[in-house]
Amino acid sequence: MKAQVPGMLGVDELRALVRQGEIDTVLAVFPDLYGRLVGKRITGRFFCEEVLEHGMHACDYLLACDMEMDPVPGYRFASWEKGYGDIRCVPDLSTLRRAAWLERTALVLCDVHDERTGDLVAVAPRTILRRQVERARAAGYVAMGGSELEFFLLRETYESAREKGFDNLEPFGWYVEDYHILQGTKAEPLVGAIRRHMESSGVPVEFSKGEWGPGQHEINLRYTEFLEMADRHVVYKHAAKEIAARQGLAVTFMAKFDDRLAGNSMHLHASLWSAADLRPLFASDGSGSGPTDTFRWWLGGLLRHARAATLLFAPYVNSYKRFRAGSFAPTKIAWAHDNRTVGFRVVGRGASRRIECRIPGADANPYLAYAATLAAGLDGIARKIEPPPAFRGDAYRAEDLPSVPTSLPEAIAEFEGFRALPRGVRAGGGRAPRAFRADRAEKIRGKRDLLGATALSRTRLGVGSTHVVSGGMRELLKPTPRERWRRSPWMRWPTLPMQPRGSTSKWRSSPGLRRS
Repeated sequence: MKAQVPGMLGVDELRALVRQGEIDTVLAVFPDLYGRLVGKRITGRFFCEEVLEHGMHACDYLLACDMEMDPVPGYRFASWEKGYGDIRCVPDLSTLRRAAWLERTALVLCDVHDERTGDLVAVAPRTILRRQVERARAAGYVAMGGSELEFFLLRETYESAREKGFDNLEPFGWYVEDYHILQGTKAEPLVGAIRRHMESSGVPVEFSKGEWGPGQHEINLRYTEFLEMADRHVVYKHAAKEIAARQGLAVTFMAKFDDRLAGNSMHLHASLWSAADLRPLFASDGSGSGPTDTFRWWLGGLLRHARAATLLFAPYVNSYKRFRAGSFAPTKIAWAHDNRTVGFRVVGRGASRRIECRIPGADANPYLAYAATLAAGLDGIARKIEPPPAFRGDAYRAEDLPSVPTSLPEAIAEFEGFRALPRGVRAGGGRAPRAFRADRAEKIRGKRDLLGATALSRTRLGVGSTHVVSGGMRELLKPTPRERWRRSPWMRWPTLPMQPRGSTSKWRSSPGLRRS
C-alpha cells in the first residue's frame, strides 16, 4: 500500500536517484521525547554504502534531555554516571520518502536500538507505539488513525520573535477565519505549499481550512495505521516549520499560544479493524447499522482511562490552559454523537465509524498519544468495559461528569495511580512509563520561577513543546549554567502576562486584534 503513496521511495529507487544526482542528502531521524525529529544529514552516497546496512550512531542523551538540550539527571536509561554513550539508529526503510520541501533530499525514520544488546530502546517514543501496535496485532486488531493538527501562522520570523522576547507576536490574520475561504486565500502561499510538499513527500493530505482563531489553520492528514500516522504527523509538523521559515514566516503548534485566543488541538480519530482481512470492527456491517461490542468496549476503555492518559495528551504546563469552557476544547470526559463539547465525539457510519478524541493538544507527542489510545482501548476490550450512555446537551454546563485534569500536577497524579496503561506500555519495557513520568514531574518541580517567557521561548513558534525548563531531579534548587546565564542582569526575559480564566472572546477587544 505504501508503494502507491506519492513520494515514498524504495531502496533501489533511492540508489538510482543518488547515482543520478537527484538526491544528495538523506535525513536519518528519530522522534525524541517531545516529538521533535533529531538525527543527522547524511550524504546520499554514504547512506547507500554504509548506513543502509549498518545504521548510524547518536548520543543516548537525546532521550534524556530537556527542551534546551540540557541533560536531565534522574534517568536510568542515560546519565552522567553511565557516560552518555551511543545508541544505534536503524533506518525503517518502510518510511523512506522524499523530503520534497528540501532540495535533493530524502528522509527516513529510524528505530533506536541499544548499542550493546541490539534491543529496541524501551523509552524511545517510536518503540512505545510499536509495541502497542504489536500487542494489537497479536490480538487480531489493526488500529487506524488520523490526526487533525492545528497551528497559528504568524507575521514573524523565528528571529524577530526572539528579539521581541516572544511577546506581542502578530498573527497572520485579525479575524476568526473558521472555514473562511477569503482569509484562507491570503495564507494560501504557505498553507498550499505545505499541502503540496506533503503530498509529494509520502504524507497524503485530505484538506486544509481556517480555524477558530486569527491566523489559525488546520491541515488534516489521510488516515492510516497508527505507527505510519504518527510518522506522517511528525514529518508534517517538522516540514511546516521549515517551509514557513523559508517564506519569512513562523508557525506555532503550542497548545495555548495566546491566553486570549483559541488553543491548538490535535484531534485524534481512531477505529479498529481486523488484522486478518482489514474488516472494520466498529459497525456490524457497512450499511450503517449499530455499533458492535468491540466498539463499545473500546470506547469504554478510552473513557475509563481518559484522566490517566491525559498526561500523554497534554504533556506540558501550558497544555492545560487550553481546557476552557466554550473554547471547543473539552473540559469533561464523556462521549456523544457528533457533539464538540465532549472529550470523545463519535462520527461516521458503517465502515467510517470512528471515535474522535478531542483531548490532545497540538503539542502532544503523537507516538505517545496514539500509544495511550491503543493501550486504553485494548484494555477496554480485554475487560469488556461498558461505556456510560451517550451524553446529550452542553457538556461544559454538566456538573455530574468527570473532568479533564486541569493542571500538569493533577495529570501526573492520575498517571501515577494508573495501572492499565503502564502495564500496556510495559510491553515496550517497564522503564518507559517511569521515565516519562519522571521527565514530566521534573518539569514542575524544577525552577517554577522560570515559567514566564523562558518556559515558552522554545514553543511560541513551534520550535519545541512547552515545559518549565531544566533543573535536576536531585538538585531542584540549583540552577544549571544555562539557567544562570538566563538569570544574569544583562539577559532578563520579560514575563508573560497571564489572563484570568474566562471567555475566549476577550481577544476581540484587544488592540490590534479587533474584528473589522
